Amino acid sequence: MTELVLPSQNEAHGFYGQMITCALRDRPTDRIWTVTCAFIGLATGAGTEDEMRGIRDFLDSSMGRHFADDVIEALQGRTINNEIAIIKAIEKWQAWTISAETQRKDGIPAGLPYLTGWVQHFAILGANDPAD
Repeated sequence: MTELVLPSQNEAHGFYGQMITCALRDRPTDRIWTVTCAFIGLATGAGTEDEMRGIRDFLDSSMGRHFADDVIEALQGRTINNEIAIIKAIEKWQAWTISAETQRKDGIPAGLPYLTGWVQHFAILGANDPAD
């Protein structure tokens, strides 16, 4: 799946921008990006190019910055490596579900795991964007 990982298009902000400033990371941000994309792909069942674009666009968004905050929070104890921190953040986001309000506002079906719903949302937006 890592061959489908797309590079960030927003290195100053989103997940990438937040992780680049994290002193607790144990490898370069590019490598953390690749691992995160692959792990999110596994957790959400993503595998197509559109779905991987959805992961990239999710991580490049302000939501990606919040996701990075959860990865960094998991690293705060300094006893966890980056992979475990990423998995903990994914588990946290997958435990939440899309609300009826989010369904009305953004069209994501209520009840989906939160991370899956947002990745699918960004995948659909990306598939409908001829510029990408």
